[in-house]
Amino acid sequence: MAESEEEVDVLVQRVVKDICNAFRRNPNIDEIGLIPCLEARYNRSPIVLVENKLGVESWCVKLLLPYVHNKLVLYRQRKLWLDRDALTDLTCTLLLLNPDFTTTWNVRRWVFQKIVQEICLPNSRNNSNSGMVSTEQMHRIIQDEMTVCSAAAGRYPSNYNAWSHRIWVLQHVAKCNLKILLDELSNTKYWVSTHVSDHSGFHYRQFLLKSVAGNSRSAAVTNTGSFLRKSSHKDHRTGLPAHPKDEGASVEAHTADVPLMIEEEMELCTDLIESYPGHEALWCHRRCVFYLWHCWNREHLQVLSDSNSRSDGTVNNLQMTTAGSYSSRGMDVDGAAETAKQSYTQETKRLKRGPSLDLHSLLEEHRFVDAILAGCSNSEQARFATAYRKWLDMVIGQ
Repeated sequence: MAESEEEVDVLVQRVVKDICNAFRRNPNIDEIGLIPCLEARYNRSPIVLVENKLGVESWCVKLLLPYVHNKLVLYRQRKLWLDRDALTDLTCTLLLLNPDFTTTWNVRRWVFQKIVQEICLPNSRNNSNSGMVSTEQMHRIIQDEMTVCSAAAGRYPSNYNAWSHRIWVLQHVAKCNLKILLDELSNTKYWVSTHVSDHSGFHYRQFLLKSVAGNSRSAAVTNTGSFLRKSSHKDHRTGLPAHPKDEGASVEAHTADVPLMIEEEMELCTDLIESYPGHEALWCHRRCVFYLWHCWNREHLQVLSDSNSRSDGTVNNLQMTTAGSYSSRGMDVDGAAETAKQSYTQETKRLKRGPSLDLHSLLEEHRFVDAILAGCSNSEQARFATAYRKWLDMVIGQ
């Protein structure tokens, strides 16, 4: 019996290695499935990789799952020591078999932190190019981790743990870097378009939108004019200070057009609601996006008003913060207060008559709801549209 258990352990360890090697050989695996096979008929690996498709013979699952689960539990109880590579292989295999296992995600965070430390510490002691090398490595491991999260989210509907882990990576490793946030918005757009009932996926996009808008708000309030000298932008461009990802890394000024970003997200909501009627997740997402636009616009107009009220003719008050753009102007000391007043008046008039404020106004949203209800044959769609209109009147219309 002891020999049998030993043989099983050796077999399972080999299968775990085969699974991880398959993902290393082909990081673009887009489909995972079971191959019906009650017992091992051939002396070969039960892991089959054909192009971007990974198959696992079903006979080995009953051996794999308890093995990797027990190993991980023993490790968490400090009864078993595992090195980083072994932990990575175990968590990868367990997430393949059970994508919503909370303990696995928690252990993976611990391993991920160790990997980041190993990348950052040696490079910080090297030459002046260490920052760039570390940045490239960091982007690569972040992208690999996002791929794992996407695969787990695709295998288990509304996988809260997978999406929460993805947010954790952005917050604690990527430090909410603007470029990575915008890349994630682009990368997850197709995913949510093919999983229209997945609340967790849309919640992740709401986190991305709020993070970009929040960075824009804090930059406007605390660093007005300070980072604009590095680059100039057209109207409706919001300058954001970059987060230096590593010591020695060059800091670049990135920009994000927040009104355009929200406009594109509203267009995505419109397309999905019209194409896939009767999905509550889509209406909830539209509500969050429109409320974000409402709050962002109101807060930036308040910043504009506060900046005007504090104008006292000094040089520091010449940089005026606006809802759609932040612009640098020449600092003429003579007549500074009058210049600031004219700037505020001109910008306010432009904003009030510009398309950005009323593009997704309350009136436009009511028109959208009316159009949906007019041609609606789906009872669930009509119920969600009516609830959305009531929310508009109660929350936004006050």
